[in-house]
Amino acid sequence: MIPFDFEYYKPSSIREAVQLFYTLQVQKKRPIYFSGGTEIITLGRLNLVSTGAVIDIHDIPECKVLQLNENQLVMGSALTLTKIEEANVFPLLSKTASEVADRTARNKITLGGNICGNIFYRETVLPLLLTDSDLVIAGPAGIKRVPIQKVFNKQLCLKTGEFLVQVMTNRSYFHTPSVSIKKRRQWNTGYPLVTVAAMKIEQEIRVAFSGLCPFPFRSQQIEKDLNHKPLPVETRIENAMHHIPGPILDDDEGSSEYRIFVFKHTLQDIITALEGN
Repeated sequence: MIPFDFEYYKPSSIREAVQLFYTLQVQKKRPIYFSGGTEIITLGRLNLVSTGAVIDIHDIPECKVLQLNENQLVMGSALTLTKIEEANVFPLLSKTASEVADRTARNKITLGGNICGNIFYRETVLPLLLTDSDLVIAGPAGIKRVPIQKVFNKQLCLKTGEFLVQVMTNRSYFHTPSVSIKKRRQWNTGYPLVTVAAMKIEQEIRVAFSGLCPFPFRSQQIEKDLNHKPLPVETRIENAMHHIPGPILDDDEGSSEYRIFVFKHTLQDIITALEGN
């Protein structure tokens, strides 16, 4: 059980949700938006999060959309990872989403919940970083569409009262060569030692990472090193290692030394797979 009481609200529009947040904040209820609730339940049981009110965005139509237009795919933040996996419109995202936790959890975990969460991994953001996707964000100042690179830096940087409504991705990326590799210590489910999502665009490899550091990331300098083809692959990988942007995780899943070992071999697999296409 969650060791605190809270009020539950389920608005039917973006405007109602934002107004609710403001009202509840004035009442000092410390409101939280949620779409799946899995992380709030998990962290609440560990006394790592508490709130006096939750605002469920599931009934907001814009948050449930899954629509492929002429130029782009529009995905609502309340879509479950299972829904994204089964629709398989964006293959790299579907593959990455299909390896988050187990199917029972994916039936509850949402796209927005995974991107906005507090856990280290948040793998579904990786394909979005590679494809320069746009995010639709709602808040007290209205609704805005912004490139993901402008609002995602180790985490999604939302202002007070804002929530993620939709993700928009150009469909031209969906048929480019891509690969997603998730390495675990020994189980078929569970947290990764490292997850790497990669795409080959105009003969250049783009890569994004999760599990290596305590946040997901994409590094243009790492991409530059990996794409410096005059050098041997091993040298390119060694050069890229100098640009890892943060501390290497060292926990029960694996030591930092072991993660580096797995990371190097995973990069080798990525280059082999994509440079052969």
